[in-house]
Amino acid sequence: MSDSSSQPSSNKPPHAGVRFMEWLDARFPATETWEYHLSKYYAPKNHNFWYLMGWIATVVLVNQLLTGIWLTMSYVPDGVNAFASVEYIMRDVEYGWLLRYLHSTGASAFFVVVYLHMFRGMMYGSYQKPRELIWLIGMAIFVVLMAEGFFGYLLPWGNMSFWGAQVIVSLVGAIPVIGPDMMEWVRGDFLMSDITLNRFFALHVVALPLVLVMLVFVHFVALHHVGSNNPDGIEIKDHKDENGVPLDGLPFWPYTVTHDIHATVIFLFIFCAVVFFAPEMGGYFLEKPNFEVANPLKTPEHIAPVWYYTPFYAMLRAVTYPLLGVDAKFWGFVVMAGAIVVPALLPWLDRSPVKSIRYKGNWSKWMLGLFVVAFFILGYLGTVTPSTWATILSQVCTLIYFAYFVLMPWYTRIEKTKPVPDRVTSL
Repeated sequence: MSDSSSQPSSNKPPHAGVRFMEWLDARFPATETWEYHLSKYYAPKNHNFWYLMGWIATVVLVNQLLTGIWLTMSYVPDGVNAFASVEYIMRDVEYGWLLRYLHSTGASAFFVVVYLHMFRGMMYGSYQKPRELIWLIGMAIFVVLMAEGFFGYLLPWGNMSFWGAQVIVSLVGAIPVIGPDMMEWVRGDFLMSDITLNRFFALHVVALPLVLVMLVFVHFVALHHVGSNNPDGIEIKDHKDENGVPLDGLPFWPYTVTHDIHATVIFLFIFCAVVFFAPEMGGYFLEKPNFEVANPLKTPEHIAPVWYYTPFYAMLRAVTYPLLGVDAKFWGFVVMAGAIVVPALLPWLDRSPVKSIRYKGNWSKWMLGLFVVAFFILGYLGTVTPSTWATILSQVCTLIYFAYFVLMPWYTRIEKTKPVPDRVTSL
């Protein structure tokens, strides 16, 4: 007869960590959330470079929030002291120059990554069923990000910030009948003043970041509900093993997360190289006139927004003729606003039976290529002084930009597509 004392006790109390998780799970779905969004969420195993942009955009968002909080501790949203407070941050606050450059470079990095992220969605059809809502939420994030960048652009109270904001705000005044009153309402005054600066500061620091974080959260929840797209445009949920695990998927944790962390390290090397060695990027990230205090009596030689707005600014300037008795400035504003929001219609414009550019016809490939070239040309034209040739080229590129969307129901329907495989084809 064996000694029962030598046998392990089956009544041994659970570990303290287990007891804590049981207590927490009874009050908050911690384990359920971890499994749903990480350990039991399966991402396609053929994700490539383009699928890193969403994660990197989240990293940049965290950088912007943290550096922004620290900058507000020394910034003064006052027309007399705003520019001086930025100089104080740069010269006297310990590591203030680093915080400012991290934030200003982060703004440009944000748009680089977001533009690449949107291009990936357009290339691989990530807006098609069942991801229409994900795409719409992403477009809402893009619009809020555009507004966030614009309101923050005025805060240094440099001369280019002042005049750039003045030009954009004045576009509201071109709206027939209600324009002048709306322009005064947006500024909060008859001219750009302390009230405008305080208003933009509140929107940039409090209101829009809250909306942005909320939209990003909803974006992730919607994404993990329907699953990620992949370069083949195949739904991995359609092929599962006997345990319900997608055959062409990998657990988000630890495989995808480890891959994303590796990409983040590489991105941070590049990002920090820009911060330490080229934070102004030749005047594209921080314009030279912005190192002068705002002066209502001194207009910069050439007024242009920061680079990530220049494609839309070029479209605004491309409209030079009045229509229906309404000033050309108003129609330029309509074109610019339309260019920003028209990608939201992609789920209903694309009539192709396939998602990915890999299997679409030549029409889709050529139109997407022309779209990208036109966008880059418009970005350059928005930085140069207006001229006859620049205006004509801007008009041509604007037509190409909108043709990509307007003609999509036609060319995606008539083109010959390739057969889509049942399973993902590459890793």
